[in-house]
Amino acid sequence: MNKSLLICFFAFFINCSLLAQNTLGLVSYDPAKTYEGYNLIYPHNQPNVYLLNNCGEIVHQWEDDANFRPGNTAYLLEDGRLVSCKRDADFSADAIWAGGGGASVEIRDWDGNLEWSYTINDSLARLHHDIAPLPSGNILMIVWENKTREEAIQAGRDTSLLTDGELWPDYIIEVDPSNDEIVWEWHAWDHLIQDFDPTKDNYGVVADHPERININTFFPDGRADWMHSNAIDYNAELDQILLSVPTFSEVWIIDHSTTTAQAAGPTGGISGRGGDLMYRWGNPAAYNMGTADDQKLFYQHDAHWASPFLDLGDPNRGKIVLFNNRVSAEMSTVNVFNAGFDMYKNIYPMANGVFLPNDFDWTYTTPDPVDMYSNILSSIRFQPNGNALIGVGRWGYLFEITPEQEIVWEYRVPLIGGQAASQGDSLMINNNFNFRVERYPVDYPAFVGRDLSSKGYIEQNADSTFCSLILSTEMLVDDYQMKIFPNPAQDQLTIEWEAGRMVDVEVFNLMGQRITYFEASGGRKYLDTSTWENGIYFIQINQTALQKVLITR
Repeated sequence: MNKSLLICFFAFFINCSLLAQNTLGLVSYDPAKTYEGYNLIYPHNQPNVYLLNNCGEIVHQWEDDANFRPGNTAYLLEDGRLVSCKRDADFSADAIWAGGGGASVEIRDWDGNLEWSYTINDSLARLHHDIAPLPSGNILMIVWENKTREEAIQAGRDTSLLTDGELWPDYIIEVDPSNDEIVWEWHAWDHLIQDFDPTKDNYGVVADHPERININTFFPDGRADWMHSNAIDYNAELDQILLSVPTFSEVWIIDHSTTTAQAAGPTGGISGRGGDLMYRWGNPAAYNMGTADDQKLFYQHDAHWASPFLDLGDPNRGKIVLFNNRVSAEMSTVNVFNAGFDMYKNIYPMANGVFLPNDFDWTYTTPDPVDMYSNILSSIRFQPNGNALIGVGRWGYLFEITPEQEIVWEYRVPLIGGQAASQGDSLMINNNFNFRVERYPVDYPAFVGRDLSSKGYIEQNADSTFCSLILSTEMLVDDYQMKIFPNPAQDQLTIEWEAGRMVDVEVFNLMGQRITYFEASGGRKYLDTSTWENGIYFIQINQTALQKVLITR
């Protein structure tokens, strides 16, 4: 490339605003390694659901009245309709309330028009946390049901564990939106055991009945919100339901092939177990078959079978994935494990009275665990290319890693207390919650024929040049099979090319000043960029190929 053309490139970008790293919205992005799709988020403390491209631009949003809040999840159906959970912002007069509380489930079309709404929120019951849309069009919902002090004591509850004077066990309902009918339900209350009071119901040896729920398992102080189930998932291949029960530090699996009558008892369904637990994992002490040393889960969130977008050959398909929140005081992990369902015997394996496996298949946390620590909320979703999309819920920090655990995309939800933040603000604050993030592939049927052009940004004073510069970093001349990564870079930049070919490499800053120069033929060079100022640099190869790189810290 001749010098005059190089000068034109410098002139074009001389007024660029990328001299400092973004503090919110899109923070980093490697389009060559990121899975392309659209990200659905439903941040706390505000009413709207956002669909973002990987540049952090809004491509669609479902707006709601300012008096509503998430309650807590939203799902985009293949036909473009949105199924979301919501509640009133003011819950001070509600009879049942705890973190994660919902009230209504709605279906809206692509344009935001309300098609259906279903509400449970009174003194007897309340929807909360999560739902699972089914292939049939029905929806599974998690509900608290209020049991009085007298009912809890009769069921065998230790009176010292009735701090709130009542108990809210969870139940699951399956609702048909075409007629509002509850077509199936399951109640934890029907599957209890206790070894506290032999004169009360459900008395037995807890360790002999892992299929039953010990009514005196508690966390941490006997509060009414006893189970706090925060995720529900459905496996259509197995006709089973997965429930995340963080106060037990367990995931449970129940048989959905039962009738409602069978789901209330210990027999029936494909499993032959009725509504008793087919499987539980994470904390065998919850059924008196382990100690604290055996515990694997710690107030987990987003437990689900691996993403339905994975293909049949994906090694994670069929495994259980989750965000493990409270592994230690300052560390969360994301994990994968294989429950090992035996489809011929319709059972999950056990050894010595404890459900298998003994440990995780895969564990990840960031190099500095504090970066990924969140004691509540949070999510993980595997992508078809093997990447993992992780949401650190307390801080609204979303990021994507490759199978080699390289971070290739970062986004900080640009809200403070539900209000749009400005570029430059710090968001490492306890006021930017985001329950979950889901990425839908670009070829997801919901997007066919839709306008997915940029509609702006959530944040104020958005840096609209950030992503365009990243996306334009491809080689102008590809003859050298040149790779320059990571981009953006921090303290080190790697340059690779076809081994044996002599290259001379020049690096210029935005003002056209040459920063460094070398000649080599080995095929790889590491550049120490730790002393380079933040900003844009141009790498010129043999005076013909030019690439932009961004240095950020």
